[in-house]
Amino acid sequence: MFASIKGRSVIVTGSGRGIGRGIALRFGAVGCRLLVVSRTLSEAQRVAGDITAGGGTALAFAADVQRAADMAAMAKAAVDAYGGIDILCANAGIFPAAKLGVMTEAEFDQVIGTNLKGTFLAVSACLPVMKARKSGRIILTSSITGPVTGYPGWSHYGASKAGQLGFMRTAAIELAPFNITVNSVLPGNIATEGLAGLGADYVRSMEASVPLGRLGSVNDIANAALFFATDEAAYITGQSLVIDGGQVLPESLAALDEMRSGS
Repeated sequence: MFASIKGRSVIVTGSGRGIGRGIALRFGAVGCRLLVVSRTLSEAQRVAGDITAGGGTALAFAADVQRAADMAAMAKAAVDAYGGIDILCANAGIFPAAKLGVMTEAEFDQVIGTNLKGTFLAVSACLPVMKARKSGRIILTSSITGPVTGYPGWSHYGASKAGQLGFMRTAAIELAPFNITVNSVLPGNIATEGLAGLGADYVRSMEASVPLGRLGSVNDIANAALFFATDEAAYITGQSLVIDGGQVLPESLAALDEMRSGS
């Protein structure tokens, strides 16, 4: 049984929908006090409302992770409301598809700016408070795409997600003297609004590529993020956890065929 983290202050960026929403709801369910952050205030308000309706504590905040001033205001809002920042879930990310030769500089910059620079700015904004307390948990939402796998049209996305892990490793070393841990979750294909938008054929093909035979849920990712935030994970830093139903394991499609033929 894990010790309770009830009452701890948690910021979740990109939590208006999808995985971020799932993370925010999960932390809210164990009694943490949430700052739900999204570029769209109405989305953040809906998630915060879901948390408070369940008896939790949450406030909505609109911010763009690409803007340093927005991230500074976000950190201040958490401190003003809850007296500090215990946990940052740097989750905000976008994944518009564009293949090389067609992808524009602006499209590349937008993805890198949101996914990688946004991680840096969110972490940087929360550090002064965490360092002063000599305590903190930082959890990044990366992906299997980039660090482990590739997919046509997502070279910019893959670069941003691989970059997050490079950032994580050095950040973990730099922040260890302050008792701040930095870890990462690497989702595979998770059933979210964004994935549904890629079409039924894509979803079916992804289900077929997963040994467990199904897509993951946002709760699968939220539970891993929650673990990294616990006292029991205090000796874990600079590490990444793949949550993909075994998707990266088969060496080829033939391995999956062989798996199914023996079932």
